[in-house]
Amino acid sequence: MRTMTLAILLVTTSLPIWRPHRPAADPDSSFDPPHQSLKEAYKNDFLIGVALNGREFTEEDGRAAAIVRSQFNAISPENALKWQSVHPRPDTYDFSMSDRYVEFGEKNQMAVIGHNLVWHHQTPQWVFQGDRGEPASREVLLDRMRDHIHTVVGRFKGRIKGWDVVNEALNADGTLRDSPWFKIIGEDYIAKAFEFAHEADPGAELYYNDYSLESQAKRKGAIRLINKLKSQGVYITGIGLQGHSTLDLPTLDEEDAAIADFAKLGLKVMITELDIDVLPGGAQFRGADINTKIELSDKLNPFKLGLPEPVQRDLARRYAGLFRVFLKHRDVVTRVTFWGVTDRDSWLNNWPVAGRTNYPLLFDRNYHAKAAFDAVIDVAN
Repeated sequence: MRTMTLAILLVTTSLPIWRPHRPAADPDSSFDPPHQSLKEAYKNDFLIGVALNGREFTEEDGRAAAIVRSQFNAISPENALKWQSVHPRPDTYDFSMSDRYVEFGEKNQMAVIGHNLVWHHQTPQWVFQGDRGEPASREVLLDRMRDHIHTVVGRFKGRIKGWDVVNEALNADGTLRDSPWFKIIGEDYIAKAFEFAHEADPGAELYYNDYSLESQAKRKGAIRLINKLKSQGVYITGIGLQGHSTLDLPTLDEEDAAIADFAKLGLKVMITELDIDVLPGGAQFRGADINTKIELSDKLNPFKLGLPEPVQRDLARRYAGLFRVFLKHRDVVTRVTFWGVTDRDSWLNNWPVAGRTNYPLLFDRNYHAKAAFDAVIDVAN
């Protein structure tokens, strides 16, 4: 990564499963649909997606579900299709939540995305262990991967448009991450995952998904990886640039260059987990809960009572700049997905420091569209 700031903030979305920090919303607030929707504004350009938690796709959070229905035409699951959710034990598959997720998308005529199949986080330890707790053999782990992918992808064959097959396999310098998958199987674990997914649903789009691909070193590593997969005849249709951003990084030139470079590979390009962190990084306090550390609270949680108007404008300008880049590449960008519906449910309230109040999305804690929403609509118009 280019700087420590970028290393802190352009990070994986799904490290721990935190309970979202939710400052109280106005109990009388309701969703008042804007006059123009995101999906209508960009209907001739690309899909507009959003990541959903269980309360949203089960419609327990009715106001969030109303936003989703009115604004978006593609959905991704925050956690409902990750390994620990659907396959928590060797002899147990649990599709209770993932079924409801897919049904919500189908009912509302949305493109349904599967996230994700192979990742080093949110995968139970038993997956990588033998009968006595020793590391599993290559053959055992490949069998488990094949069974998991065939079972999960096969269950939703023809119903899920595309899958994030392998998630975050690269280090910041572009080398392969030393994950349990890599240690036990070897570097061909990525090709095998795509092979199994294509066997399970030959009609599904298959993606590689990662963060900080705007960084030159990591981008070059991803390009090497994809070229190698293609040279081996591996079926891969797209690249997911997660899009976790700050008000300054990556630069618009870096975003533009990354999309252009991946487009040259003949792949579809998707922005898969878009949000904009407006808070200080706090890397040295990673894992801390500042609710119990008063001396840190003001420094690392400066906007507890609301986002100041100047920062609201900065956020709107930042979103407008990014969407201008996405529109420039609408011939290859097929989907832009926000990682969350409203600020109250964003993972960035709790990462890298727990208990903060962040404002990274287009809808606020009271389910109201922000200035950033208007800025994104204005770009389309």
